[in-house]
Amino acid sequence: MKTYPAVVERDADTGLYVGWVPDFAGAHSQGETLDELHGNLQEVIELLLEDGEASTESEFVGVHHIRVASR
Repeated sequence: MKTYPAVVERDADTGLYVGWVPDFAGAHSQGETLDELHGNLQEVIELLLEDGEASTESEFVGVHHIRVASR
């Protein structure tokens, strides 16, 4: 079993959780709950793995918050 990182946001307009997996181009989904999103992303990854392993040349490090002065 392998674990892949996912980036998750909440859409302000729809309230849906939106996520994507940096290791796979095109691996993105949405869900009304985090559990639904997790299941949807898992399904997308499983489908993409049928075509072979992820082939990225980079390593996901994390999400950073950058502070800038407001105007």
